[in-house]
Amino acid sequence: MRRDRSETVATAVIRRYLPELVYGANDGIVTTFAIVSGIVGASLSSSTILILGFASLFADGISMAASNILSERSKSDDRPSLREAARHGTATFCGFIVAGFVPLLAYLLPSFEVSRFALSGGLAGVMLFLVGASRAFFTDRTFLRAGVEMLLIGAGAATVAFSVGHLGAQITGSGGQTP
Repeated sequence: MRRDRSETVATAVIRRYLPELVYGANDGIVTTFAIVSGIVGASLSSSTILILGFASLFADGISMAASNILSERSKSDDRPSLREAARHGTATFCGFIVAGFVPLLAYLLPSFEVSRFALSGGLAGVMLFLVGASRAFFTDRTFLRAGVEMLLIGAGAATVAFSVGHLGAQITGSGGQTP
C-alpha cells in the first residue's frame, strides 16, 4: 500500500514539473547540439566544441532556470512563492543540464569508426525522441507523435545552426583556422 502511495506522489511530482523538465531538456539538447553543429559547420576543432559546449550548457542552463523563476513570479493570478518558483526553475535547470550533456558525450568517449559529429547527432536525435515520447505517459499525446514532434523541431534547429556555421566560415574565410 505504501509503495502505491509513493508511486502516486512521484507521478504527481512529475506531472507538476513535467513542462519544465521537457522545456529544459528540449532546449538543452537543441542548444548544445546546435553549438556542436555550428562549430562543425565552421570546420573548427573538437576542443572548441567541448569548451563552447560546456560553457553554453551551464550558462544557458542557469539563464533558463532564472527566466523560469522570473516567469513564474510574474503571474498576476496564483503567483507562487519564491521557493515554489525556484522549484520550477530547478526542474528546468536539471532537464537542461542532463539532456544537454548528451550531444557532448560523442566528444568525450573514445574514438569510434563513426564520426563524432554523426554520433553526437544520433545521440541528440535519440534523446529528443525519448524526451518527447515520454510526454505520452503524462499527457494525451501518443508515444510516436510526441517523440517525432520533438525530434523534428530539434533537427530543424541543428540544420539552421550547421548552415550558419558553414556560411560564417565561408564569409570570414576562417573555417578550420585558429584565431
